[in-house]
Amino acid sequence: MALGLRPRRLLALQSGPVLTRAIPSTGVEIPIIGLGGRWISTNSTAEELADHRAVLHALAKDAEGAGRVFDSAAGYGGGGSETFAGEWAREDGFAEDIFWATKVNVAPRGGGAADPEAVRAQIDRSFERLGVPVIDLNQVHNMGDPATQLGILQEYKEAGSIRHIGITTTSERQYDALAEVMHEYPIDFIGIDYAIDNRVAEEVIFPLAQDRGIAVMVYLPFGRSRMWGRIGDRPLPDWAAEFDAHTWAQFMLKFVVAHPAVTVAVPGTSDPEHMVDNLGGGRGALPTEDHIRRMLELVDGLPGG
Repeated sequence: MALGLRPRRLLALQSGPVLTRAIPSTGVEIPIIGLGGRWISTNSTAEELADHRAVLHALAKDAEGAGRVFDSAAGYGGGGSETFAGEWAREDGFAEDIFWATKVNVAPRGGGAADPEAVRAQIDRSFERLGVPVIDLNQVHNMGDPATQLGILQEYKEAGSIRHIGITTTSERQYDALAEVMHEYPIDFIGIDYAIDNRVAEEVIFPLAQDRGIAVMVYLPFGRSRMWGRIGDRPLPDWAAEFDAHTWAQFMLKFVVAHPAVTVAVPGTSDPEHMVDNLGGGRGALPTEDHIRRMLELVDGLPGG
């Protein structure tokens, strides 16, 4: 963990609940920091699963009622992400506290149309794995056949079993296609990559989301693993405390959620201490415009930029 801070020390530095933002289409408030569940797998060892369970528990049972958003996908971990998260939440008594987000994609490799019955089967399987009657958000994964899959998700939404629908990509090459979907379909969310060293989404996608009233879920807020390598063992600048950032993780997360288009960031982790750290990225003050300028100058000057 950055700076070697332990959970109790981190919690002592952090005060108040994680900040929330409203989903534009419905007004539902969700915390600005959640959890990505990509690493929970059917191939995980018993020790790894215990860590993942502790991470989910830290998210859902945060002392200030902060943790809520858990983002998964039907294909994550061979289905293990949805299955284990749903099972743990039911057994530990916080299934109703989670904003359940997942994804669907059965489109053939290389494009083409998705089989509607296969799409419905995958969506229904997500309900079974998560063990909930209503899924808060289901998005089409990686721009897979929006015409078919968004249309089917819309059917579930109209039936009341899915509250919000959307579409995702973490590839800049798909941004033009994403923008077309944002113009053409009545979606509630997009999921996209964004980090302090990856700001392409600011150019077209974020303004379009604000104009269309579409919520933004941010993936890869640490730039995959790039930023950790660039930061190395550098100390956090003293002025980061002015916006209540006490670790590099909080520094990077606060940059991401400071953008007014961003609704929630969902960093993935398998370490309960990192989950506590990440939640701090949504607590306290957010960077001002002057702080953002200084943050960008610092990061753009790091090696590997």
